[in-house]
Amino acid sequence: MDQRQNIENVKRLSSYHFAQEEHFKRLKRISANNLALYDQYASLQYLHKALAHRYKAIIAGMMSSYTIPFRSQKYQKPAGSINQSLLNLLREGGYILYVRHGEANVGEDQPNLSFEDCSTQRNLSDIGRRQAVTYGEVLRRLSIPIVYPVLVSPFCRNRETATLAFGEENVQVDPFWVEIYKLSGNLSKANQESILNYLRSVLEIKPPMGSNKVIIAHSFPKGVGLGEIPDMGTVVVEPQGQGNGYKVVAQISLVELANIP
Repeated sequence: MDQRQNIENVKRLSSYHFAQEEHFKRLKRISANNLALYDQYASLQYLHKALAHRYKAIIAGMMSSYTIPFRSQKYQKPAGSINQSLLNLLREGGYILYVRHGEANVGEDQPNLSFEDCSTQRNLSDIGRRQAVTYGEVLRRLSIPIVYPVLVSPFCRNRETATLAFGEENVQVDPFWVEIYKLSGNLSKANQESILNYLRSVLEIKPPMGSNKVIIAHSFPKGVGLGEIPDMGTVVVEPQGQGNGYKVVAQISLVELANIP
């Protein structure tokens, strides 16, 4: 089988998974009132989306006579806290700021939680709200350019964090980030790998030139994905381009960020 036929076969696989993604996306939408079905369809949607993008990346590699290996991004130890050189790079743009929500110790996540009912979730404390306000103020004071919308997990604590930091009009809910929350639960290795593969496909995409992308979501289990993140902590990610993964540059606490003159 020649290279052209190989490429056509991979294209068919990519098209199949894109179609399956849309199928489960529709099923998820009509199951919004049934959390168990919603979660099941969401997991299948993101599995097929991750596979579709992975095959798409493989096609690009085959077109340039280089096949991209199908594996998840390995966790890399952050290079260190923020310094003037990193601040200068952030001001130039080209990074993703992956942020954990502010302190959230009011209430608890109930088994039957609804994303539209904050009383069924763990929510921001007063400290968490002040952290969110401070975060937005610090980024503006440091002249770190942000491209909108800011992507957030649908949990109330994430939406409130983003709204306080950047304004409600600049916030967009992305259901995928619920999958990061699920990583702290009892998942099979296959499900975990599926989530991390899709995470890679998101974090390897560069933001528009001269800007940084902000994602406000959840911490990871120790040694998984981007690792453990403190309340309102930031992992600075350098995307390497579609199919090339990403690099973890630094992890910054809110205190470190706020103390930059």
